[in-house]
Amino acid sequence: MMQWQHRTVVRDGVNLAVRQGGNPDGPTLVMVHGYPDNSETWDKLAEALWEDLHVVTYDVRGAGASSAPTEVSAYRLGELRDDLFAVIDAVSPGKLVHLLAHDWGSIQSWEAVTEPDAGRRLASFTSLSGPCLDHMGQRLRRRSSLASGLGQLAKSWYIGAFHLPGLAPMAWRLGLDRAWPDLLRRTEHLRVAPSPTQRRDGINGIALYRANMLPCLLHPRERHTQVPVQLLVALRDRYVGPELLDEVPRWAERVWRREMHTGHWGPLQAHPDITAGYMREFIAHIEGAPESPSLQRARVPAAPRPDSGKLVVITGAGSGIGEATALAFGARGATVLCTDIDGGGAERTAQRIVDAGGQALGRRADVANARSMEALARYVERELGAPDVVVNNAGIGLAGPLLDTSVKDWKQVLDVNLWGVIHGCRLFARLMIDQAKAGHIVNVSSASAYLPSKVLPAYATSKSAVLMLTECLRAELADQGIGVSAICPGIIDTPITGRTRFVGADDKEQERRRASAERFYRRRGFTPDRVAAAIVSAVEENRAEVPVSAEASGMRLVGRFSPALARRLARLDLTP
Repeated sequence: MMQWQHRTVVRDGVNLAVRQGGNPDGPTLVMVHGYPDNSETWDKLAEALWEDLHVVTYDVRGAGASSAPTEVSAYRLGELRDDLFAVIDAVSPGKLVHLLAHDWGSIQSWEAVTEPDAGRRLASFTSLSGPCLDHMGQRLRRRSSLASGLGQLAKSWYIGAFHLPGLAPMAWRLGLDRAWPDLLRRTEHLRVAPSPTQRRDGINGIALYRANMLPCLLHPRERHTQVPVQLLVALRDRYVGPELLDEVPRWAERVWRREMHTGHWGPLQAHPDITAGYMREFIAHIEGAPESPSLQRARVPAAPRPDSGKLVVITGAGSGIGEATALAFGARGATVLCTDIDGGGAERTAQRIVDAGGQALGRRADVANARSMEALARYVERELGAPDVVVNNAGIGLAGPLLDTSVKDWKQVLDVNLWGVIHGCRLFARLMIDQAKAGHIVNVSSASAYLPSKVLPAYATSKSAVLMLTECLRAELADQGIGVSAICPGIIDTPITGRTRFVGADDKEQERRRASAERFYRRRGFTPDRVAAAIVSAVEENRAEVPVSAEASGMRLVGRFSPALARRLARLDLTP
């Protein structure tokens, strides 16, 4: 149970209601709320940080228990900045504090963070859903950013309404305050208790917009900072587009960015434990702790590449399609965890990425073994954080008639080709959901999934199941912001060809058929890097199903539009 200590900080006749508590020996974290909230909006997050940090919240002027000036000019950013500095000086005299702010709290905090002497009071700044208005104004001035800027203005339609005399205050007086909790439940899926000061908070806070929006956007200043900045970006924010924070590295020397699949208030109300973990990790680093792997990925480089900051986990990365996919994502700036039942192969692929200037790790994992995959998932969660992309690629080949295929043969091919995908999907999708990650899962199926074959009954069955599994999972995870794609390669020249087993054949015949298949696949000349490019594209475009190669596309068409022809083709003996 949190026990707050209450005090009042007075600045130029304005009484600011301050609460503090938590660990008095820990680093001090000051949290600034937005509109139309008061400091109680931080309670869930404060509870999650209570044991580690000295937590401070306060009601900004006009909100909660703080006094409310009547003049609009009293709500200008300069006044709000000085209020913040007065609170910091009162609760942590002579000692730097960490700053966390949301919505309008973040907007006004940028005013403080970009002051030339901000480093005298602030050790770090974490911004939630509130850009610097001067940065926005500079963005609108550039034609290249005009379209996205206008899109944001359309999203922020309510700002125009706030400038119409009497309209917004009337809405609060006519019952918006009573309807506010239900509105948040319907639009943000949040359950919040009614606030006794909600009407007052809503009416007084309108002055924040009237005093600052137009002057800052029309006459933006150059505002830079040397204070370390962490951006917590809510990807489903209805009010602040994530792209508004893309240019923060232009104005701040050190920037970390973490994205969460949640709405405007989600980091505070729906996922306080995740946000608390990010805060602890960031503050610990600023206080002198080494950068953890997940925080290291979050750091925005000077020249970011398309997948900078992302974690990609790939199974079967020791060779073939898995290896090519690992190299492709590594070249795009991702940190790649290469896994394979051949641990040495996984390490070699990871080293190739590192030698090319990327970041990668190698680790042995047996996709057919549930315990091995669960251990892999625990390692990823503990050391790296939830992945952004998972590529379930590991597979084996098996050819020969069904009546010659033993139970052991069936178990082996299904354990790897199907259960390996199931393990990767269930374990890593859960990590993504639990950490509010908008990620992507890629399942490597095969063109064999499109047509029946008397030559590949076990293999085609396993790959068809992967295709259906992918479609089912895509539907299930759509509302979680997680994309799922099936990749169906055709005749690809990979090492799996030379390792395919032909049931019912002796050792000599096995070798002959493998050699014949390898020659055929080599003549086809379709290399794994082209499949890797298709996987990268599927993730970027969130494509549901991607046949790779002309024969794969042809088999897909035949299977869907001419089942009778597919059945005739299934009777052909295509054994090498």
